[in-house]
Amino acid sequence: MLLSVLMLAACGEDSPEEVLKDLNNKWNDVKGYELDATMEIKTGTEPRVYDVNVWYTEPDFYRVKVTQQGEDVTQMIIRNKDGVFVVTPSLRKTYKFQSDWPKQNSQAYLIGALAEDLLADKNVKMEEDEGNYIFTAATRNNHKSIMPKQKIVVNKKTMLPTTVSVLNETEEEQMLIEFKNIDLGMKHKESEYAVEKFNNEEEKSTASADIESKDFQTYYPVLNWDTTKLKDEKTISEDGVERVILTFEGEKAFTLVQQPAVYEENLTVPVFAPGDPADLGFTIGAITDNSISWERDGVSFFIASNDLTKDEMMEVAASVTASSLK
Repeated sequence: MLLSVLMLAACGEDSPEEVLKDLNNKWNDVKGYELDATMEIKTGTEPRVYDVNVWYTEPDFYRVKVTQQGEDVTQMIIRNKDGVFVVTPSLRKTYKFQSDWPKQNSQAYLIGALAEDLLADKNVKMEEDEGNYIFTAATRNNHKSIMPKQKIVVNKKTMLPTTVSVLNETEEEQMLIEFKNIDLGMKHKESEYAVEKFNNEEEKSTASADIESKDFQTYYPVLNWDTTKLKDEKTISEDGVERVILTFEGEKAFTLVQQPAVYEENLTVPVFAPGDPADLGFTIGAITDNSISWERDGVSFFIASNDLTKDEMMEVAASVTASSLK
């Protein structure tokens, strides 16, 4: 009898390898899922909170809808048989990418990507409390240079994630994902991933909305780079459009261009965007090996550089704010 009790106790303690295998099987071996979460970004002067709704249907259909709380600003990433699209209703624009997103650019709100993050990190650590497994692993997205670690809390009973904390180099929390609901096995029809379907819905909701025009002001990056300084700032006007060009020189030289965003009459014609979707937290932009572009607060931004890595371009973009140069 004593031997039986000891054997049962031993069986109750799963090794990290066994837990990771179970998680991967549960999160990745599904025909589809739908989840709701909140995402809090803490990198700016004021925390920003977003509602996130994710659809996934095998083999690789995705729909990620991100809405900023209190601002009624929504963006959507869609992957269907025709490619990868980013829809921005506030600008009435749809961008199309030739991209393999979300591969090689995982996001904490995609549970399949979380499982792959855990498996990819050979130094992943697992702790336990009474009701949870707590993993510490490396991130693999475009933020990995400034947010290299993540803590993933998994409920032991459901074997589903409850929170993900993304940490900077000093282990301060920069982003918090809280999962509200995860419905494994939920499948959406292929037709529900059509960009046109979402465009039609959004055009109805924005057709009567007045686009608020704001006074154009210059935005500056807030960086602690001693070897990179602002060399030149100039403003030019072409066809009545004002454009500001900031040139930074040094070891990490780059050029930042900004101008008022152009609003389209409708969402129906996709605009080709080079590179991959870049989730900056506050917006979704486009990133290549030598450039990154995004739109925010009625302004279009573009950074070009032969010296910056993708991680560094993301860092610059995330630091750009409407303030004096720091």
